[in-house]
Amino acid sequence: MTELVVLLDDQGRAVGTQDKATVHHGATPLHLAFSAYLVDPEGALLVTQRAPSKATFPGVWTNSVCGHPAPGEPLDAAVRRRARDELGVTIGALRLVLPAFAYVAEQGGVVENERCPVFMTELTSRELTLDPAEVGGTEWVPWADFSAEVLDGRRTVSSWCREQVEQLVLLGPQPRDWPAADPTLLPRAARLAGLARTGDW
Repeated sequence: MTELVVLLDDQGRAVGTQDKATVHHGATPLHLAFSAYLVDPEGALLVTQRAPSKATFPGVWTNSVCGHPAPGEPLDAAVRRRARDELGVTIGALRLVLPAFAYVAEQGGVVENERCPVFMTELTSRELTLDPAEVGGTEWVPWADFSAEVLDGRRTVSSWCREQVEQLVLLGPQPRDWPAADPTLLPRAARLAGLARTGDW
């Protein structure tokens, strides 16, 4: 089945869709995505490795889960879907922490060009059921250690994860205490898909 991503203009408005299988190339158009940071009851972050078979950024270590919402799909629903499909976890309340995050990244001639709001959530356990087509490995790392290692170069992660960490550390030392962001700062396409709330949802 064709998986569509939502294309955006420079103001974050939806301007169409494109097959995910064809959207990532040397001149990738701007499109809507998300990233999420999942922490366990002790505050350790779930770090994941992208499967070596993935078409984009294979084998790269990054944050817990990333993906693209389907056309008309609320971002929180998309995060839950990808967490379930990739990691086998059911997540509860989500917190929007970086509503306006955007980035461009390149590897092997493939470019990512995304407006990519960032979420966090707490899991009740570390039990995972991985999809090997999506996830090549996992590691649980205390946030303080992870963020310090990313920022001083001891830990290599995706470029988008590094840029996110640079902003997330400004929110406070513990992910569970990061404040909820203003959802009106989301790309317009995401707000129109049902995200006009505050706090956890």
